[in-house]
Amino acid sequence: MSVEKAVAKPLIVAVDDDPSVLAAVSRDLRRHYGEEYRVVRADSGQRALELVQEAKLRGDAVALFLADQRMPRMSGLEFLSQARELFPDARRVLLTAYADTEASIRAINETQLHYYLLKPWDPPEERLYPVLDDLLDDWRATWRPTFAGLTVIGHAYAPSTHALKDFLTRNLVPFRWLDVEVAPEAEPLLKAAGAGPADLPVVVLTDGEALLAPELAEVAARVGLKQRPDLKSYDLVIVGAGPAGLAAAVYGASEGLSTLLVEAEAPGGQAGLSSAIENYLGFPSGLSGSDLARRAVTQARRFGAEILNPVRATGLRREDPYRIVTLSDGSEVGARAVLVATGVAYRRLDAPGADELAGAGVYYGAAVTEAMAVKDGRAFVVGAGNSAGQAAMYLSRYAREVLLIVRGSGLGASMSSYLIAQLEANERVKVRCRTVVARVHGEGRLERVTLRDLESGRETDEEVAAVFVFIGATPHTGWLPDEVARDPQGYVLSGDDLGPLPEGVSRRDRAWLETSVPGVFVAGDVRHRSVKRIASAVGEGAMTVQAVHRYLAGS
Repeated sequence: MSVEKAVAKPLIVAVDDDPSVLAAVSRDLRRHYGEEYRVVRADSGQRALELVQEAKLRGDAVALFLADQRMPRMSGLEFLSQARELFPDARRVLLTAYADTEASIRAINETQLHYYLLKPWDPPEERLYPVLDDLLDDWRATWRPTFAGLTVIGHAYAPSTHALKDFLTRNLVPFRWLDVEVAPEAEPLLKAAGAGPADLPVVVLTDGEALLAPELAEVAARVGLKQRPDLKSYDLVIVGAGPAGLAAAVYGASEGLSTLLVEAEAPGGQAGLSSAIENYLGFPSGLSGSDLARRAVTQARRFGAEILNPVRATGLRREDPYRIVTLSDGSEVGARAVLVATGVAYRRLDAPGADELAGAGVYYGAAVTEAMAVKDGRAFVVGAGNSAGQAAMYLSRYAREVLLIVRGSGLGASMSSYLIAQLEANERVKVRCRTVVARVHGEGRLERVTLRDLESGRETDEEVAAVFVFIGATPHTGWLPDEVARDPQGYVLSGDDLGPLPEGVSRRDRAWLETSVPGVFVAGDVRHRSVKRIASAVGEGAMTVQAVHRYLAGS
């Protein structure tokens, strides 16, 4: 059962009252974007608004507005402000003269302008297209075309359905979600697929084929995710596609190393679960973890890195001059050097009932995926780090109340001050310190939670729609051999933390990020004494590539 529908190209709207400028910008836009977008132009803000209103009625999508600032009767900023009400997700760019730059900068903060460009923009290959390419890539990442694509049908509180939705979301695979208990379209689709209750979740592909209770690996293969390497060996095999692994893939591939990146779940790691990262260098308006991961994946692939997911590394052994990585399907791939960048996982909630309701109201770092589950209800966020604070802020857009549950006496020791200020100013978010989750209750889905005050020992039962857990961390290092030294908590030791080199192992100076096994490196949160910040993980990933070059030159 498939749905075929011709989809109109998204619009790029150019506005300028100067005929020569309007003709020039339209020409440049059509030349570079004409295959994927329909460029329309208007010689005034008023005429542009009429075109935009007509597009809204037709059901067209607008990807980008490009408007001149100095126009009679309606300035560019005035037009963009009104156009935003009709197409809030469209990217907004102002064409301006040098004298107007101060006003343009203010507009970025005050009217959520995405960018301003100075006239003239020649040559467009340097001063126009790179900016618009980036903005349009961002828009396409969240654009949902009107035609039916991948459809997921299941129970909202079934752990298997949650795992599937989370996997697709984190891998940026667009899909339509139908709750079998609510959506009227679900029943006829299930009937057409010959599926019953035991077959849920069901995935209906774009060609009409239905996958009944599929494994994630099967879904990944059908949506085009790569799961087998092209080569038998590589210069660099990176295990883990969090910020450290992605940075290493970008720098390794860009510097000529044949590079393979192996990811067990989805690119981005824990950072990919963050709904808003506001203190990462170069993004003053912030960005989501999924946006950061998407940009990095695009960059790595552009330079030639291969990315496998969901593929898990299950073993590592040394067969000089290679290091052999065993993959989850039993196959093996050789590497002249290996980077361990597997990151950490949030610890499980240590409360009776929590394990039974995992994925059915109790979620681990899944705020973005399950946010709609708390619409107009209450949500609890357990944790005191930045990820917990970001999740609380994000969930407050949907929930009528978000309770941040903190074991300690405050947030100052573990959360950035800018985030604490945002939480304090948010009327929907409340913080309850010196409190823990004592028990979790529900039959098939979360119904209520027992909270314990650590000062008084008093317990209270409270109804809640969902609990999101962001506590502690456990490193993903169980797959590594004993030869890779780790601290008592399982974090990988490297550099000076290993102590003196054993006699005869190597005459080289051991690299800071090199482990106890020569040619095996570590970066990011999985490393002993790492900083646990995205920027530091990216830096370590980049630095590892230089250490790999030195190792390969001396091996």
